[in-house]
Amino acid sequence: MLCGPEGNMLWAGRRICYGPEGVVLMTGRHIHDNMRKAWITNEYKEHLWNCATATTLPEFNHRMQQFSSFDIEAYNWLKQIPPQHWARSHFTGRAVSDMLLNNLCEVFNSKFIEGRDKTLITCLEYIREYMMKRIYNFIKVQKKCVGPLTLSATKIMEKNVNWESQYTARWNGSDKYQVQGTWQDQHVVDMVERVCSCMKWELTGLPCKHVIAVLNDKADNGDEVGELHTYAHRVHWLETWKAAYVYKVEPIKGRAMWPISECPIKITPPLHKNQPGRPKKKRRQSAKVKSQKKGDNVASGSGSQSHIASGSGKLTRKFIQVTCSKCKIKGHNARTCKGQGGK
Repeated sequence: MLCGPEGNMLWAGRRICYGPEGVVLMTGRHIHDNMRKAWITNEYKEHLWNCATATTLPEFNHRMQQFSSFDIEAYNWLKQIPPQHWARSHFTGRAVSDMLLNNLCEVFNSKFIEGRDKTLITCLEYIREYMMKRIYNFIKVQKKCVGPLTLSATKIMEKNVNWESQYTARWNGSDKYQVQGTWQDQHVVDMVERVCSCMKWELTGLPCKHVIAVLNDKADNGDEVGELHTYAHRVHWLETWKAAYVYKVEPIKGRAMWPISECPIKITPPLHKNQPGRPKKKRRQSAKVKSQKKGDNVASGSGSQSHIASGSGKLTRKFIQVTCSKCKIKGHNARTCKGQGGK
């Protein structure tokens, strides 16, 4: 759990994880889930993500100032959370990642749903077989890759190359360049330290559009710049990706051929008491997800209302006007009919 500036423990019991900097991180989505308890509209979400995605301190301070002008109470609530846990502008770049979500662990969490309620050995076997299949699938994708970088890194680099034509680089006669573009986008690139004042080169490990503009300027002046991928961090190289999957999960024989343990003590499983009701496998949904599903049901219904119960997929009698079988008048049924039709 995180602590406020005065030692008060905030967001107790909420979901937290380890972020790219190796410190406790409350992801932007979970911060927004907590924020929705008091501030519901999408404007608050937009202000939160504008602050979280800012890569420089001046931009972060400007976004926070805009948030304070929008709602000072929500701004004071967000200000209590240390920004190094959720804002890109305060990341050091040590992890070579600017991710603000914990999707890396969520993808594994979603795959292990079927094996959670199994016994220990069966659960471990499920995980082992899943890892065998996952490594094999990634090896097939890697064999189809063409180029020195991974697929995601290649897409980002192509996007940066397309933006490069709108920037002009000016050399200071030493190791630094001033790169100027549209909308007062001006930054300083140090080619020796391999840093850019926009912070994206340090955060992601990939040359930003300002760096690519400098490389093109150096190439136009006859300097040898080498291949573009050499300016990317090695974590984005295809050979690094392949090295991560060089270790394989070995197949094993069936249980009938497993050796019998020589341990003299027979380990018995702990006593288990079945809880009432059917055991749940799906993750608990946040209030935001539930409200979105409810909104989708309303939108998919006939007219302005829906007859589908939220999350059940069954038809309900809500918003349906009944017709009396006696007098044929709408608004009541035969049990409550008082002869409105005159019969």
